[in-house]
Amino acid sequence: MTEPAASGPRFESPRAVNDALRRVGYLADEGIAAVVFLADRLGKPVLVEGPAGTGKTQLAKSVAEMTGARLIRLQCYEGLDEAKALYEWNYKKQLLRIQAEQVTRRDESWEELEADIFSEPFLLPRPLLEAIRADDPVVLLIDEVDRVEVETEALLLEVLSDYQVSVPEMGTVKAKQVPLVFLTSNNTRELSEALKRRCLFLHLDYPTVEREREIVMTKVDGIEESLADQVVRTVKLVRALELKKPPSVSETLDWARTLVLLGVSRLDSALARETLNVLLKHSSDIERAAKELVSATG
Repeated sequence: MTEPAASGPRFESPRAVNDALRRVGYLADEGIAAVVFLADRLGKPVLVEGPAGTGKTQLAKSVAEMTGARLIRLQCYEGLDEAKALYEWNYKKQLLRIQAEQVTRRDESWEELEADIFSEPFLLPRPLLEAIRADDPVVLLIDEVDRVEVETEALLLEVLSDYQVSVPEMGTVKAKQVPLVFLTSNNTRELSEALKRRCLFLHLDYPTVEREREIVMTKVDGIEESLADQVVRTVKLVRALELKKPPSVSETLDWARTLVLLGVSRLDSALARETLNVLLKHSSDIERAAKELVSATG
């Protein structure tokens, strides 16, 4: 089998990855930068696991932005099948073609007609085939892969192992270049060992207080460092509670922006409780956090 062509190294070093990600607003650490660097050099997909809202999807988007590549996204869900992930035929267009042949009564054999309707003009490429066939640089994001059934996971494994797709009516489509591939998982179910072996692994947890404070300072215009520090420390306290949905980094940013818009310079317990609906999305979580914040922010 002919290997897909490598496009040449995109990054000189992990440090270069880190710097490039920061330029597009993604504050990575050394571990993240090293995995992205290795994924490029080794031509391997990256499996990014971790809680919802820790920047898994944004990492792929930021890598696409910093490299100038086109982002192709396959959003996974229960019931996702080959037709939605790989390709399907435009059956309506095929039917019109058959009807047109019958009306014109051209002297055309079924074999000729079949070869015509199962050709490029009638093919509807879906994200996986689109990424494989791309001439331009591509970042392929397979989002929330843990939501698909085992059979679909096996399909993904086949495509990512050889970077090629078999279309029975047209033959094998091989990648012209190795795309950068990111698979994200919220770890709602255990993925197969075969898929894990194919990928580099990256676990993204909630950021440290220091890193999240830097994210807030970078992303929230006009916030004072003291308020940013109070916000992220309060969020850390809230995440330690038994909640239905701990706050994501994006919800931390929303909360910080809300406080800035309210003209707040210092976070107290009363204000924290009044604005918790921005940070948390379940009434039981809000009630639990409000009780904790009475003493924590005093």
